[in-house]
Amino acid sequence: MSDSQKDRAQWFVVQTMSGQENRVKQSIERRREVEGVADLVFDVIIPTEKVSERRQGRRVTSERKLYPGYILMKACLFEDDGQANHKAWYFIRETQGIIGFVGGERPVPLSPHEVDEMLVQCKASEEGTKPKVQFQIGESVTIRDGAFENFEGVIENVDADRGKLRVSVTIFGRSTPVEVEYWQVERT
Repeated sequence: MSDSQKDRAQWFVVQTMSGQENRVKQSIERRREVEGVADLVFDVIIPTEKVSERRQGRRVTSERKLYPGYILMKACLFEDDGQANHKAWYFIRETQGIIGFVGGERPVPLSPHEVDEMLVQCKASEEGTKPKVQFQIGESVTIRDGAFENFEGVIENVDADRGKLRVSVTIFGRSTPVEVEYWQVERT
C-alpha cells in the first residue's frame, strides 16, 4: 500500500441492509487482502455510541449505532483522472449486505469536516456513557431504584454531563429535592 494512494483515499457513506453493518465490516476486512484490494480499501467504521438504561432493575450499558443501516468507508474509488476505479468499486458493490453508496452511481465523498465531526462524536461516546433516554425539566418521573424507590416527583434540574437529575419528591407533606442518576428513574 503506497502512501500516495492512502492520501488520495476519501471517505464515503455506504448503505447496508439493516442490522448487517458488523457482518459487512468483517466481510470487507477479511476479503480485501485475499482479493488484492488492500491498497484501495482502507478503513471501515460503524459510528456507535454507548448508552445506559435500566433493565430488570439493573443498569445496563450497550452500544447503539448512530446511523443504523450505514457505514463509513475510506477508499480510492476514483482514479486521478476522475474515472471510477472498477476494482475497488466492484469489490465494495459485490459485498454481501451492501445496498449501495449514498449518492448513487457517482457517490460524493464526505468533506474532511463531516468526517471529523462523526469521528469526534464516536470518540466522545467512548469516553462516557450517554443515557438512552433524555429528560427535561418539569417532566414527571418515578424513582425505581435507591432509598426513594417508588416515589414520584418532578424534575427540577438536569445535569447531562454527570447523568444526574434533581427530582422534587413529597416526603411527609413537604417537597424535597433528591439527586438521582438517569438510570434510577423512569417516566410516568
